[in-house]
Amino acid sequence: MTRFRRRRWMLWIGMAAPVLACVTFVSAALTFPTLNHATQYISELGSAAAPMPQLFNAGILLSGVAAAFAGAGFALTLLALGGGRVAAGVIFAAFLLGAAGLILSTVWLYPDPMHAIINLGLGIQLAPIFLIWGLARVRGFGRLKVFLAVVFVAMLILTAITNYHFIPLFPGVVNADNVGLWERVYAFVLIGWVGVAAFVLERRLIAVAAGEGGSSPPTRPA
Repeated sequence: MTRFRRRRWMLWIGMAAPVLACVTFVSAALTFPTLNHATQYISELGSAAAPMPQLFNAGILLSGVAAAFAGAGFALTLLALGGGRVAAGVIFAAFLLGAAGLILSTVWLYPDPMHAIINLGLGIQLAPIFLIWGLARVRGFGRLKVFLAVVFVAMLILTAITNYHFIPLFPGVVNADNVGLWERVYAFVLIGWVGVAAFVLERRLIAVAAGEGGSSPPTRPA
């Protein structure tokens, strides 16, 4: 099958990105057995205090590159399925922003104040709502849209919880004894949805290429 081949391999990268991030985290954590996952930040795996910071930082760098390709895959797939062009462009921009944050965070390592540039990665959390927008006229993605909406709301709540210093909506939920756990939950949700969405979109490309439902993807009337 050659139709949509480039789009599909970009989506494969999107599916692999959460796996890469998890492997990076687990392997780096195994080299840092004294790290307290409840009280310490994930970024400390790549700090000078870590036994093998290069392992973690190399994985984050690759994850940033993967995010850029995944964003391109989402955008191009959206166009192939008859989705909105503006939405596709915004999705790509959100992923590029996230990719830049991840890549540049390996230049300024924790606890350098410039390491906060990794927060650009939060741009990816806006992509689900843009993907729903882009798929508004494309039929057959009802469950994916519900999933994306749930993920988006979950990430908004986690943003408020983990940024308790700036958004005091959930006082006392996050504290010095559990801040690391909350950060890890947030990171899991932030990257996990990408793999799920990439898988669903890649399945649709296969169906369209195989001629199911006609030669072009079904869309709702304008």
